Amino acid sequence: MAAPGARPGLRRAAPGGTIAARPVIAITSGEPAGIGPELCAVLAREALPARLVAIGDRGLLHGFPQVEHVPLERPRVAGRLDPGNSRYVLATLERAVRGCMSGEYHAMVTAPVQKSVINDAGIAFTGHTEYLAERSGAARAVMMLVGGGLRVALATTHLPLAAVPGAITRDGLVQTLEILDHDLRTRFRIAKPRILVSGLNPHSGEAGHLGSEDQEIVAPAIALAARQGIDAAGPIPADTLFVPARLERADAVLAMYHDQGLPVLKFASFGRGVNVTLGLPFVRTSVDHGTALDLAGTGKADAGSLIEAVKLAIDLSPPA
Repeated sequence: MAAPGARPGLRRAAPGGTIAARPVIAITSGEPAGIGPELCAVLAREALPARLVAIGDRGLLHGFPQVEHVPLERPRVAGRLDPGNSRYVLATLERAVRGCMSGEYHAMVTAPVQKSVINDAGIAFTGHTEYLAERSGAARAVMMLVGGGLRVALATTHLPLAAVPGAITRDGLVQTLEILDHDLRTRFRIAKPRILVSGLNPHSGEAGHLGSEDQEIVAPAIALAARQGIDAAGPIPADTLFVPARLERADAVLAMYHDQGLPVLKFASFGRGVNVTLGLPFVRTSVDHGTALDLAGTGKADAGSLIEAVKLAIDLSPPA
């Protein structure tokens, strides 16, 4: 599989051969009780070719040169979740979305949030991907992880495993492949993306003996996408898809569900992987890990994934 886009941290040349101006990247600081604010403090010390604007409570973002202040609802205690701050977390995301939609920011990068505490506050929230799609008016968003030389996109995101088969439809898969192909071309600048599509069931259904979805839904969706000029192959059994001989001839993998594709990528790149949301009208990247409440306040959290997420956002963002 090709390296993920151009070298992170390098800006494209603007028309006429000059280097484009530094992009403005919004950084949402995430769940206040988690490691997000500490990661932002480490990020502030990095020399990156962009203007970084941290969005969150100024009191949590010591040392960050530019902060868009959004006040906490309740005092922050490291490692201790408080549903009272859930609306604060969503307010930081809302501010970043508004800035990206207006052109004030060229991209947004998100530190991790805690979905459970937002739901405990009585707010329906399944994740960044779904929230950003709704707030930006995107018809569909696609979650893709980048790292370890891999790009793995998901046909479904944060669903119970029992709900996955019912969520996979022919039209939905075609739309996902269209978004994946489009963003690989336009944002990752791959002229002719080659996509491998996993089967849903073991052995891709074993000719219908282990489930009919691969024959009746996945294969027809791939055929429809191919007729639109999308270079997609499958369904390929997931247990033999991630082998070097296959991956070296592909630019991305489309897995059917969260824990089918992401364990492989995280094994290859955990702590340096980047979550990219495709299908949005702006660039959004994020870390490949959670809030790490057990590390919050200890100073031991590794900011590597956040730094890589910012580098990739810089590279994917439109010229300033």
